[in-house]
Order: sequence, then structure tokens, then C-alpha cells
Amino acid sequence: MQTPEFWNNRGFISTLLLPLSGFYYLGSILRQKLATPTKLDVPVICVGNLTAGGSGKTPITLALADMLCKMGKNPHIVSRGYGGQHEGPLRVSPAQHSARDVGDEPLMMALSKSQTPVWISRNRVDGAKAAIKESADVILLDDGFQNPALEKDLSIIVVDNKIGFSNGRLIPSGPLRESIHNGLKRADAILVIKKPDDIINPDLTAFFSEKEVSGVMITPTDTTRASELANKKVLAFAGIGYPKKFYDTLENLSVNVCKTVNFPDHHHYTIDDLNKVLSLAKDNGAEAIFTTEKDFVKVPDELKETISYLPIHAVWDNPHFINSILSKLTGTT
Repeated sequence: MQTPEFWNNRGFISTLLLPLSGFYYLGSILRQKLATPTKLDVPVICVGNLTAGGSGKTPITLALADMLCKMGKNPHIVSRGYGGQHEGPLRVSPAQHSARDVGDEPLMMALSKSQTPVWISRNRVDGAKAAIKESADVILLDDGFQNPALEKDLSIIVVDNKIGFSNGRLIPSGPLRESIHNGLKRADAILVIKKPDDIINPDLTAFFSEKEVSGVMITPTDTTRASELANKKVLAFAGIGYPKKFYDTLENLSVNVCKTVNFPDHHHYTIDDLNKVLSLAKDNGAEAIFTTEKDFVKVPDELKETISYLPIHAVWDNPHFINSILSKLTGTT
């Protein structure tokens, strides 16, 4: 699904759904209190958030994996594999698996330059243990902050500087997976996704007064293709939680986005879906079609030459901050 518009305010629909949010809150509290987390023999680092919808966790997870590798560690990424058919534990192989098998984000991570092993497992404990058997000495959880099955040694919360916690209400009347207070109490560090020249939103810092906080930028890895299209007409489509963030990125690169097409988050594209996109591009005089890296892995092979994607990566405001907390955890210098 795409994030509902009413999550951005405390209007009638959001207020109407508040009783259901109360049940959701009780369920989240009970889940945490009744769980007996499993402690592993290797450090477990969780990159999560407090809200539903995309917040930039995946590029941050890959950046942390790269840093750990440079420290001489052998991190493995464990994901739930949302949207995939396999329950796991299963090590993702781009040569053998599709997004329908393992989910779009795990496949995208497995295809990245990082080359960090990626596992999918509905049961996080089983996935982590399978990775350890394959020589993992650090487990990186992509999402899973609200899952109490594994004991985390380091929990990093990712927050978007502009979106923040939206209307501050719990699912379904708002985007929160748990209360801000309860979530931040378990977090060890906060990463705020922001533009290079932006300061961290003061409304957010009020929540983070006792936590270590640093900014991070999610920027295009290679802007050559986008630069070639500067001021040219482009159709952009995306199936992510907050598609406007992607469209804004293109426009910041001086790409003339003449038409946008939104699909549900984690949508599996059919030939018919993309033929409609191609038709809209032609009708709007678009000179190229762009999508996200996560969406591109679900484009059928026969159409990949007609569609471009924008690879992204995380750039730290303060690399020493990240290096320091990883070094303390792993015992490296």
C-alpha cells in the first residue's frame, strides 16, 4: 500500500480510527513484554524505524555492512523478505531468485556492490542462526525493530527529517508501529535522513534529547545518466511508501518530471502494468522513463532496456559517529 494522506494530519478519518489504534497499542506492548528474546554469540545490529512505509533503512543497512567489512568483520544481512514467497531461512542468490521469491529489498541488496550475504527468513532467529553457520560474525537486521525474537546489541532508528512521525498516531490512524516514547526508549542511536544543507528538524530533536543523533543523506550513487537528461522530459514511476521523495530527487537533479505514476509499495509489476507506463510516457512526450532501484529489480528482463533507475547510497554527516559505535560493539579499532 501507499501511505494514506490522512496519516499526515489528525483529521476526521484519523480520529475515527483511534479506537483501533488503541488495540494496536495494547498488542505492541504485550508482544514486547511477553517475549523471551534469543541471545546470539555474535553482535546483532538492527536498523529499523517507528513508522510504516519507507524511511531509507535499506541503503543505511548496506552502508553499515560496508563499514563493518572495512573493519575486518563478516556481516550478513537478515531480512523478513516481505513480498516474497519463500519463508526461509534462505540465502538470496540473484542468479536463482526473483523478487517474487525473496522480496524486492533483499534482492536489491544482494545485487548491490556491497556483495554482503543476504538472507530472508520469516523467523529472524532461524535466519540469523543460518547466517552464523555460514561464518557471519555480525548480524545486520534490515527492519525488525518491533520484532522481539532476537536480542539486539545495537538498535538504530531511522527517521526522515521532513516526514518525521507524521501525525504521531499509531496504525491505523497514523503511521506509528509503536508509541514514540516506547520505541525511543529501546533505541541506542538515531539517524535522521536529511538534505545536505538542512539542519535536523527542531520538532524531532525534542524527542531525541537523551539519544545519540546524527544526520545522513540518501543520495544518487551515479548521477551521470540523470545529468544527461537534465531539462529533458521524463516519466517517473515508483512502488514505494513515499514516492514523492523519489520524484523530488529527480527534480533536484534538474530532470523535468513531466508525469508520475504511483503503484502500491512492494508492487510486483506485470507486462501489462509497464505497457501502460510506456503508453503514458509516449502520450506525455517523455524522452526517458525512470524508476527506483527497488522497483527496477521487478521489471521484466525484456523491458529493462527501456527503463532507467537511480541507484542510491547513504552518506554520513558524521562518519566518526557511526565508526565509533560500530567499533565499540565489535571490539575493533
